[in-house]
Amino acid sequence: MFVLTLCRMTNLRGREALLTAFDRLFDRAASKLNFTCSAEDREEARRSFSERFEQALELVDRADVPAMPEAMLAHMETAVDELSPAVIAGHLAAVPLAIHLQEVSRHIVVRAAKQKVLEHFVSRADDTYGGN
Repeated sequence: MFVLTLCRMTNLRGREALLTAFDRLFDRAASKLNFTCSAEDREEARRSFSERFEQALELVDRADVPAMPEAMLAHMETAVDELSPAVIAGHLAAVPLAIHLQEVSRHIVVRAAKQKVLEHFVSRADDTYGGN
């Protein structure tokens, strides 16, 4: 399976290259955690990844990014192998917080942009004759 995946990856670009890399890293993580999942569960994980990173995947498609080099994927697999149970638990705990922080960040950025627009209009106001 590994050789087949590698052969397919060399011809892939953009989104499909990253999704194939995700599949490979997912398999490695499942092996690390000593669990097996059904084809449906695996497909659900892939779909979830695709949805969360849709904008990045679209960008990669437009830029026609080639597949990751084998050495880089091997390094990522080694990083998965070296994760301790405490680090894995920390990653799991961080996911919902990261989603929350992303939403909070969006609100802060929108508020800051609105403030900048107001400051711009105030600074451009004509006060030659006492303003409006």
